[in-house]
Amino acid sequence: MPGDGRFIEIQQRPRLPRRWRWWQIVLIGLFACSIGGATMVAGVIWHFSKDLPSLDLLQNYQPSLVTTVYSDDRQPIGQFFIERRILTPLTLIPKSLTQAVIATEDARFFEHPGLDYVGMVRAAWTNIRAGGKKVEGASTITQQLARSLFLSAERSYERKIRELILAYQMEVAVGKEQILETYLNQIYFGQGAYGVASAAQSYFGKKLSALTLAESAFLAGLPKSPSRFSPFTAYDRAKKRQEHVLFRMQEAGFITLADRDAAVAETLVFHRPGSERLAPYFVEHVRQLLMAKYGETMVYKGGLDIQTTLNLEMQRAAEAAFASGVRELDKRQGWRGPRRTVDVNALQLSKLPASDKPFTAGDIAEGIVVKVAKDHYVVQVGPVAGTLAFDDMAWAKRVLKGSDPAIDFVINPNLKQLLKPGDVVEVGIKKLTRDGIQLTLEQTPIVEGGLIAIDPKSGAIRAMVGGVDFSRSEYNRAVQAHRQPGSAFKPLIYATAMGQGLSPATQILDAPVVYEQQEEDKIWKPENYGRKFHGMVSLRDALAHSHNLATVRLLDKVGIKNVIEFSRSVGLTSPLQGDLSLGLGSSSVGLMELTSVYGVFLNQGTRVEPFAVKAVMDNTGKSLETTQPESHEVIAKETAYLITNMMEDVVQKGTGQAAKILDRPIAAKTGTTNDYINAWFIGGTPNLVTGVYVGFDDRRSLGESETGARAALPIWIGFMKQALKQLPVVPFEIPDGVSFVKVDSSTGLLESEQEGEGQTGVVELFTKGSEPTQAAHRRVDPTDFYKLDQIPEGQLVSR
Repeated sequence: MPGDGRFIEIQQRPRLPRRWRWWQIVLIGLFACSIGGATMVAGVIWHFSKDLPSLDLLQNYQPSLVTTVYSDDRQPIGQFFIERRILTPLTLIPKSLTQAVIATEDARFFEHPGLDYVGMVRAAWTNIRAGGKKVEGASTITQQLARSLFLSAERSYERKIRELILAYQMEVAVGKEQILETYLNQIYFGQGAYGVASAAQSYFGKKLSALTLAESAFLAGLPKSPSRFSPFTAYDRAKKRQEHVLFRMQEAGFITLADRDAAVAETLVFHRPGSERLAPYFVEHVRQLLMAKYGETMVYKGGLDIQTTLNLEMQRAAEAAFASGVRELDKRQGWRGPRRTVDVNALQLSKLPASDKPFTAGDIAEGIVVKVAKDHYVVQVGPVAGTLAFDDMAWAKRVLKGSDPAIDFVINPNLKQLLKPGDVVEVGIKKLTRDGIQLTLEQTPIVEGGLIAIDPKSGAIRAMVGGVDFSRSEYNRAVQAHRQPGSAFKPLIYATAMGQGLSPATQILDAPVVYEQQEEDKIWKPENYGRKFHGMVSLRDALAHSHNLATVRLLDKVGIKNVIEFSRSVGLTSPLQGDLSLGLGSSSVGLMELTSVYGVFLNQGTRVEPFAVKAVMDNTGKSLETTQPESHEVIAKETAYLITNMMEDVVQKGTGQAAKILDRPIAAKTGTTNDYINAWFIGGTPNLVTGVYVGFDDRRSLGESETGARAALPIWIGFMKQALKQLPVVPFEIPDGVSFVKVDSSTGLLESEQEGEGQTGVVELFTKGSEPTQAAHRRVDPTDFYKLDQIPEGQLVSR
């Protein structure tokens, strides 16, 4: 103890190790974590980088492009695509549109290396403040492009990591401009439009260069959610999205407040492509030609530029004439009844959906009968009530009860009992008045047919209709169908005769005849239309009035084999029957095929193959194909002119007289087959030849008296009346080898110098060297041969 003089022994404890201060431990821990984290990140990057796709797709960007089909005046009429995209360089994209996209999708695009760390933090903080909801994203334009080009839409951490790595690699590999250009061509804008150029067409019907600031801002707001911001389904929401884009553009310094206010105030006029397709049968014909030559990948992804021969005005005229003609034919066959019947009491008529566009006279719509009045029906068409007067449905007194319009019908004179409330019918808009709309009763035709118009000098197909409704049937009857042409085949027989030295004045007997068919041990008795015969007639009159018996005798005279050989020489390729029924058009041929043969006659014996595609270019503008029509003289000019002149008489005094209304040189021929199954009319001018046929696909009768002149000719006239307005009046050129000689009309011999009673002289055409040398001595009376007694029932009738 202290003070007692004793010493205390103090033992020294062992020295403890120095303690680490807390902050040193934290630093070491952070360093270790950083090393570990960096190692882990590097490992993750290494792991996910192993199987990343090559950036060659970006560096050699060749997206799926749209192949566009154009008419002869460069109007787009069709497209083939997997993704509807028009590749456009950045230099041709309006600055306002690129700025709108950058301001909306990635304002710091030109500042970050593909990953916007500032944007990520800002987006995270914004989302936290919103209660954890995702209200703002941080994906850069580069990330979005990486996702679109290389990755799937799968939502997973793995996909996001790959996206980040790819975005950084893309920024290193290519420049900002290429990334932006690729992005603007790649992204989806809705309405089937990929890329800004396609979007401009889809929404505004414009080229990119014509876009306004307001329109550019609207388009820039679409990629986030094209369906949500569609102006066609949510206009108010789409408008607010556009205003948001304009705000972001002002915020980024791209536009001023005045620019923004002006753009917000601008009225947006949207172009919504309708379901109507231009020249669908022609476009499909072109597609099949391209597929056979270039293959599916090139056609659907190659962005080809296809220049065709189609004349758009003629095509519209063809479609209108064909639709009108088959509707009138369908009405003559009879009323088939309402489409269906609904409970009119359960409908809220005022809330029925309106048409996509305002009604105009001539439109066809669906209506519901709501009331029967004294002299009319009240029909609801959408939210509008219309009047269907009994006078505007008089054709429906003939009511079909079966499939054969010739026999399966009844006459119902009481139109007031034809319909009842709730019946759904097809109506036409006859007239728009202050009191409402006046309607006509319509029905969708079930008869089919085709129309084709060709320039005989070049072979260019100018118009094509392959059926009533492409959406109902894509079968192209103008090209693919083969039907019996009836008397429309006769010009080939008469042309063969002209080539053998006969003339239009040559006489032939038109009288009953019976042929034995040795192979089948049967007899064949052809007949004339109307079961009349005319004795001795000239070949000119026999063709003009379509006398069957005279034609069969002429075929027998010139030889079946010779007619078949002649047919092959002028371009007919279909199989032809080697018997006398060939004279009445019993062998099935194609409409384009036979129409092009008529083109040989109208083009002075020169054939040019029909064609639809004038030129094909790839997406760089390189020419892949250019069609140079090749003409070949296949028959003598004199032969061609003689048969053409004879067909002019078909129009002037024969079965095609209705065509005289066109008041210009026309050469043509009607055609009708047994039981009125097919009706044809083919003919034209030196600068346009057109063929029309109508008939049921199942080859049933069109109805009593539905001849080529009644069923097909009105369609032909309706088309040619409009189409020929574009073309000058051109006469058929007379070759030097044709002479004019005055002959006796009853014998075909030289007119006698002695004028006798009943003697008639006419000027006739001959190939030089084949003129008659003998003079007629007396007029032959056709009734000297046969009397008009009853003719036995026949098997083939053609007119």
